[in-house]
Amino acid sequence: MATIIESIPNISEGRRSEVVEQIVAAVRETPAIRVLDYSSDPSHNRSVITLAGDRAAVRQAILALYEAAVPRIDLRTQSGEHPRIGAVDVVPLVPIEGVTMAECVTLAREIGAAVGERFGIPVFLYEEASSNPVRKNLEDIRRGGFEGLPLKLAVPGWAPDYGPGHPHESAGATVVGARMPLIAYNINLNTDRLDVAAKIAAAIRHSSGGLRYVKAIGVKLGDRNLAQVSINLTNFQKTPVHRVFDMVVREAARYGVAVLESEVIGLIPAAALTAAAEHYLQLGRFSAAQILENKLREPE
Repeated sequence: MATIIESIPNISEGRRSEVVEQIVAAVRETPAIRVLDYSSDPSHNRSVITLAGDRAAVRQAILALYEAAVPRIDLRTQSGEHPRIGAVDVVPLVPIEGVTMAECVTLAREIGAAVGERFGIPVFLYEEASSNPVRKNLEDIRRGGFEGLPLKLAVPGWAPDYGPGHPHESAGATVVGARMPLIAYNINLNTDRLDVAAKIAAAIRHSSGGLRYVKAIGVKLGDRNLAQVSINLTNFQKTPVHRVFDMVVREAARYGVAVLESEVIGLIPAAALTAAAEHYLQLGRFSAAQILENKLREPE
């Protein structure tokens, strides 16, 4: 059986398209790697790259990505709406086919050790790759941002898992881990009020008493003069996308605000969209076997 690992590195560059293209090209040049998708957001000043391959190919591609990104992204002059601690901010590994989570954890640790040694960047492990219960959540590791790294690394218990105990001067630090599939989902509001987006984000995210498996922040899209609720959905089967959308609509209405549009960043499992279609169309006795493309893939 073929083994497929997905990785979705997030880099802190979303405005210089030529730099993003150079970094993506370095990944594409890796044998046996497929770049499935990449997208950039100038307001967030961030790009998300989705790649897939076997264990050896993913390891080689991720190291090639660091090789291309580190000299091209300088966080001392970079700014954007999205929190970040690194030029290559986070690199998750996701088991897709013929591979276990434990194998992805092992690979994440191998990549982390190689990045720390080769590039002199502090590396934090997160989610399943971290054995430290207080350092599993990405938002906890990233709290304080690039600018707060010197103080963070000096705090007992916050020494990196790999690499030096001080930030790389331009690339900061990086986070590498293993996790289940995540949906990056943004909802734009028909207002420029950041305070409204922040209140809605607080209402829906689990850490503030909202929906389980939801992480959310409010951001301002300066180029469009809009406020956005930026969401990470970590288990769409238990908290579906349509439930998150409906709650944002209700919370927005409390402030006299409407949803303008929503967007998926990167890729989304078909099952998540099928569930939304069932919900909004009120489909009764519906089965995934009724989807034409699924039927065509079945053996005769």
